[in-house]
Amino acid sequence: MIKKLDIYLLQQFITILVVSLMGFLSVFIIVDLIENLDRYIDNNMPWTIVVKYYGYSIPFFINIALPMSMMIATVFSFGLMTKRNEWTAMKSAGISLYRLSATLIIFSILISLVSFEFDNKYVSWGMSERTIIEKEYMKKKPRRRNKKTQNDIFFQKHEIQNIALTKYHLYSQKAEGITVITFADSIISQRIDAKEMVWIDSLEQWVISNYSLRSFDENGKEEQVIISKNDTLLSIFLRPDEIAEGNKRPEELNYYELEKRIKYLQDNGVDATRWEVQRHFKVAFAFTNLIVVLFGIPLVVVRPKSGLAFGGGASFLVIFSYYAFIKFGQSLGISGVMDPFYSAWLGNVVFISGGLLLLFSVRK
Repeated sequence: MIKKLDIYLLQQFITILVVSLMGFLSVFIIVDLIENLDRYIDNNMPWTIVVKYYGYSIPFFINIALPMSMMIATVFSFGLMTKRNEWTAMKSAGISLYRLSATLIIFSILISLVSFEFDNKYVSWGMSERTIIEKEYMKKKPRRRNKKTQNDIFFQKHEIQNIALTKYHLYSQKAEGITVITFADSIISQRIDAKEMVWIDSLEQWVISNYSLRSFDENGKEEQVIISKNDTLLSIFLRPDEIAEGNKRPEELNYYELEKRIKYLQDNGVDATRWEVQRHFKVAFAFTNLIVVLFGIPLVVVRPKSGLAFGGGASFLVIFSYYAFIKFGQSLGISGVMDPFYSAWLGNVVFISGGLLLLFSVRK
């Protein structure tokens, strides 16, 4: 049964958490608005689109602000208890720091799990929608807004086809400047060059026009050339949704989408290290909320008289050091110096160990 002390501590903690989270969220939106105001004006961006843009940005801002809000809530909830001599009374009653910390540690683990699911469901979705708005509206000289285009696209399919597109229009599902090279036993067997390619939904195939088809023998020597201005069906291992998906950045995909993307890249012989690091990092970053609580509690009680000031300053130093450390770990993973899993979790292992060590070393 939850004790009254746990309820009291959680009520105080959650109140401060919500207030600080709203404060950080407001600051992030205002700063971003001021920073991009000239872009909105230069591109005559409608205010309804601006509101929608920040609506999609809110999940990302919450995800970034949550660890800092958890830290502030930890420092202030414990700091106020220390300042009001409540912590002294608890120690006199035989309540140890471990017992008091257990409530917030369990709560921080639950928040970490919720943060992971929140990132999967809303953050990656919001970032994807935000990117669409940026590409359509936030340009110095925006193109026609009813066409969303991608340039210089390349796919390697099942290690037997290389597909290159100079330009692709997502809304019309039309490509320009197409080159398809097919291999047999690592030797080129066919090359197709086309001016245009359009996806036909009813046929679920591509139609090309103004194309040339070159066939090669088993030695890679050209043996036949066909040039035509007519339309013909093209059979390749590529669908429009794959092109749209392939253009997304790792942060625009959730954990499960990243798993599929990594498998897809690996099956086609493409290095997916960068994507693997990002996938492991999504889980590791969620546990930042546990790390700040582990550090925040002992930093406040170690110096009771100046608990709030010292704990707040030291905790901010810890969290920014942690962010720098995880970026360092990510760079090691992306460069191939360290395994993607260990590079993503390196910062967590170091700082969770440090937090536990600090918690065990202070007076209970």
